[in-house]
Amino acid sequence: MLNTQETIKHMYKIKFGTDGWREIIADNYTVENLTRVAHATGLWILNSSENKTCTVGYDCRFGGKIFAETTAKVLANQGIKVFLSNNVCSTPMISLANVEFNTFAGVIITASHNPASYNGYKIKASYGGPAVPTEIEKIETLIDYKELPQLLPLEFYIEKDLIEYSDFEKLYLNQIANKFDLTKLKQYAPHFGYDAMFGAGQNVIKNLLPNAHLLHCEINPSFNDTAPEPILKNLQEFSSLIKNNAEILCGLATDGDADRIGFFDSKGQFVDSHHLILLLMQYLTKYKGLSGKIIKSFSVSNKIDKLAQHIGLETITTKIGFKYICEYMITDDVLIGAEESGGIAVKGHIPERDGIWMGLLILEYMAVTGKSIEELIAETYEIVGPFAVERYDLHIKEEQKQTIIANCKANSYKSFGKYQIERTEYLDGFKYHLGNEEWVMIRPSGTEPVLRVYAESITSAKAYEILDACKDTIL
Repeated sequence: MLNTQETIKHMYKIKFGTDGWREIIADNYTVENLTRVAHATGLWILNSSENKTCTVGYDCRFGGKIFAETTAKVLANQGIKVFLSNNVCSTPMISLANVEFNTFAGVIITASHNPASYNGYKIKASYGGPAVPTEIEKIETLIDYKELPQLLPLEFYIEKDLIEYSDFEKLYLNQIANKFDLTKLKQYAPHFGYDAMFGAGQNVIKNLLPNAHLLHCEINPSFNDTAPEPILKNLQEFSSLIKNNAEILCGLATDGDADRIGFFDSKGQFVDSHHLILLLMQYLTKYKGLSGKIIKSFSVSNKIDKLAQHIGLETITTKIGFKYICEYMITDDVLIGAEESGGIAVKGHIPERDGIWMGLLILEYMAVTGKSIEELIAETYEIVGPFAVERYDLHIKEEQKQTIIANCKANSYKSFGKYQIERTEYLDGFKYHLGNEEWVMIRPSGTEPVLRVYAESITSAKAYEILDACKDTIL
């Protein structure tokens, strides 16, 4: 008879969230459960294609190398050729390697921006982006909770040429050299700051721009007790570095697996993704001569639509999760695919979020125009008007969270303080339009035990007023 703990473990079902499978290390994220996921991935590859190949990499998190080697052994044991990273690597490096090596799939061991106690497992497809939801569902159905495969030592699979070590970072650096004006970027290096947040992008800027001002570009699996999410509250040290150094004109921060971007102006003020998307739209159309649709997630600023209309571009809104954006990028003519949370992809690169790539594009924009980030934003405001989008992450009990969501579904909320609800959108969460180009949105996180609340207004202070009114109402 199973005891209570054994019953709980027996009942656990592996479930992929908005961006991969993530769990706490040594709790549900174990070698055994990882083996189950990897084995299901192998079955999916074998069932889906004659191209029985896969890339495997890992970021700077605790146990990453062991988990990656386990994944590689499981796949190789099924007769799948694995290209295994010879060092830590970013998610974009794995996605790019898929395209360059013509592999059917890719796996990156990462929990992205989650706290250090987590690790995870992301699956990439042959086109260089996340596997689409229908394919992830297939993998989930193939997970076997009864038996684990018997594996041989790593060296056995290497000798059989089923596992081959590869340098994905070198591949990525070569891609940058082919697509960017490195001469211009290097001229700006002394005016550029970079915070790797102890993540997998740390060596890229070291190699490309050694004269840049570097922070947290070393291995620290605890991330210095700060979640490697590139948002302002986690980047206070970097903000101060920029603020106190007149030489630095802008700063880039990337998350744990370097697929998300955070950015700062010369005063150390945070420049959020909504503003970066607008800047990229202008740079890619006006200076690069590119066009295409703008695919944006549900929580992105409405100013994206306003600028797109001004330029003459179509916009499409998706559910939250880059995999939904990627579905358009691999089938349609897309200029930019973008999320509120710092995940942005552009035409001319892989259909994948890439924080370093986007940061270098913004730096190149400054170099080409000779303008500061503040000047470029001011030009944008002349078209769309000033705005700010802010967010609260409410860590509340599950019962309270479910009550709030039930109230949202029942249309129980008619106003938030003085802000009257004019209409509601239900694409992914609950987006309440309040008039005057203002809105507030409520949505449970797909990867964390958190209720997210977003708001947009003309200033940051006004956006926080809306957030506070919403919080007072729902709690």
